[in-house]
Amino acid sequence: MMTVRAVNTCYLLRSGSPPPLSSFCCRFNHFSSLDLSRGYGLQLRLRFPALRGELVNFGHGGVRSCCFHSLLESAMAELASYGRRRRVPAVAVKLTSSGELLDDKPGSQTLVEGLLLEFKKDSDRLLLAVAQKPDGKKNWMVYDQVLLLQTSMLTRNGVTSSIRPQQITYIVPGVEKFDQTEISSFIQKAEDNLDPSLLEFAWVELLENNKSVTAEELAEMIFGSAEPLECYCAHLLLTRDNLYFTVRENKGSRFVYVPRTTEQVDEFMRKNLAKEAADRELNEFLQLLKSAKAMPSHAKPPKSSWMIEEKFQSKIQSIEAYAIDEFTSEDQKKTAGEILKAMGMTKTSSSAVNLLIAIGYFPVHVNLDLLKLNIRTDHSEEMNLAAENMLSECPDPDHFERQDLTHLKVYAIDVDEADELDDALSATKLQDGRIRVWIHVADATRYVQPGSFLDREAMRRATSVFLPTATYPMFPEKLAMQGMSLKQGEICNAVTVSVVLTPDGWLFLLLTILLCWCTSIAEYSVDNSIIKPTYMLTYESASELLNLNLEEEVELRILSEAAALRLRWRRQQGAVDTQNIETRIKVVNPDDPEPSINLYVENQADHAMRLVTEMMVLCGEVIATFGSQNNIPLPYRGQPQSNIDVSAFAHLPEGPVRTAAIIKILRAAEIDFRKPIRHGILGLPGYVQFTSPIRRYLDLLAHYQVKAFLRGDSPPFSAGQLEGAAASVGFQASAWVSTGSGIGDEVRVKVEEARPREDYISLKEAL
Repeated sequence: MMTVRAVNTCYLLRSGSPPPLSSFCCRFNHFSSLDLSRGYGLQLRLRFPALRGELVNFGHGGVRSCCFHSLLESAMAELASYGRRRRVPAVAVKLTSSGELLDDKPGSQTLVEGLLLEFKKDSDRLLLAVAQKPDGKKNWMVYDQVLLLQTSMLTRNGVTSSIRPQQITYIVPGVEKFDQTEISSFIQKAEDNLDPSLLEFAWVELLENNKSVTAEELAEMIFGSAEPLECYCAHLLLTRDNLYFTVRENKGSRFVYVPRTTEQVDEFMRKNLAKEAADRELNEFLQLLKSAKAMPSHAKPPKSSWMIEEKFQSKIQSIEAYAIDEFTSEDQKKTAGEILKAMGMTKTSSSAVNLLIAIGYFPVHVNLDLLKLNIRTDHSEEMNLAAENMLSECPDPDHFERQDLTHLKVYAIDVDEADELDDALSATKLQDGRIRVWIHVADATRYVQPGSFLDREAMRRATSVFLPTATYPMFPEKLAMQGMSLKQGEICNAVTVSVVLTPDGWLFLLLTILLCWCTSIAEYSVDNSIIKPTYMLTYESASELLNLNLEEEVELRILSEAAALRLRWRRQQGAVDTQNIETRIKVVNPDDPEPSINLYVENQADHAMRLVTEMMVLCGEVIATFGSQNNIPLPYRGQPQSNIDVSAFAHLPEGPVRTAAIIKILRAAEIDFRKPIRHGILGLPGYVQFTSPIRRYLDLLAHYQVKAFLRGDSPPFSAGQLEGAAASVGFQASAWVSTGSGIGDEVRVKVEEARPREDYISLKEAL
């Protein structure tokens, strides 16, 4: 049967079956009235082995290479011979309960040995197989020669397997007793004959006539034949097509397709073009990855180079997200998975890490926790610019209120590689024998105000991060070092806590009992000040000076004496000594594959360390007392009294072993923002961390509150606001509720305020 349509071009299509000319489709409109002498220009596309794809032009005056009439006669004779051949009808089939595959229509045939079918092996593979025999009531045993149709990857090892009816995707019509050894050859011929451009012709005609089509009908249209090979070619064209046709319905393994609308095809074409562009972009990125992997370590591109072009930046970030298992979207996860697969790597986080190391994006000894915890390791240009502006333009709001303490000898004692110096100490003996000490704390709020850009960024960071490989400061380095930090021999702004200690004599002890004093602090003051640090000492050098007992460093000896008095008093108040031996590690060249690692052992019972620790604890007690007396909301720290009988651990060796055993049974610390709570481990009625405002945000919050009071202003934060700020930097805080008194009690709360982009949520008890 031939369909005739008027066009100026016709196609002679040769199928992939063995005969020289297996099929011919020539479509003319009003074929009988076509007159070549009137100047029609005809063009035939030949699909012969020797002339495949060659165009043969006809026009008035004859032909270029062959006679049209002879070709037409040959083609018609060939079609007639096809009509005389015996064909097995193309049927729609289904399986019966006995394992037979039956057509929906009368005259259907059973699924018998030798029928050729396609089935779904798994999610990735469609295989051609020959039916062997029933396997139980519904399944069939089939023999295949494994072929991944989607990629045309062919292997020759045949496999016999049992398949379910639901796995069958197509039954090739017109086949009887197919030779299973010919499966590979059959597939190869089908692949050779596939021309997706033929679908456009069929789509136009079917869309015009508003008709649906099956694979067999499509074979008749584009190949002029419904022979097995042509039907299978049509089936492959339809199943692989994602542009012109869509499935309307399926009856068993027989699918009915309908043409998409012109609008739908246009949209799909746009999507296909976008996909092609994305594929080109991906291939370009893969080449960059492979090139970077092949480079020696010293020549690999810097991390910043991957961020120059947005199209590559998003891809490298998707791999980084895969490495730390932190995706912003499913598309990002999919992209990373595709890249890893294309690079021949498994879809695992470790593979992503190894790839990023191999291209030089990650250092060899990358610290993934920095990424997983989203710890910022640098400051933005905007942040650095704001810091520079504060250094050059910010006036000192407390300039006229600062006490001049530049006459004092000031000791700043810290580890040798400390960059941010927050605190320093001074001491003297009064005429009555009492000791007066000054704890000077760097005045960070001189340059940063609550709610400012610098403050918000500091709150997000929460703390400076000290690692063996690097230090990542809470504030930009220039601001922290040049503005806030204490510097030897220079005038520095500070908040100074001055304390006069009660002497240790029997007369004063009796007076303490009679007056019910609860602390060894006789008097104190908190003031804005200016100081001029005299010495910047390491713990080792400070210990050496103490051991030398130099007369000219009498102030250092007084500080050591005050520290000893304080420690003895705190122990009398129930303090538990948790001083230990700690290790400190510094890596000199962390980016080197074989870095230099320095190990330091620090004994916290060392004289200089004891001195600094006791003075910091003393400062915290004074600030808690100051806040309590003036009703200032502060982050008051406490720890329930553990009633530890230290003598119970006397059988353990003194030092790290005994300390570790005691620490193991200590109760969890608490924090309150309204009033001081007892800190049983320190032996104090109240305690506030105050001495590290450059590197701890909670210390900075305490400075905001105290400084506002000193200026005569209201504190910038209420207790509730302090609690919210503390929660944002990772602290757990106790909440005031009317019900529940024990661990495990249920308390209902409701969301009072939520700012997701600021990572802020406020809860309130639901009464």
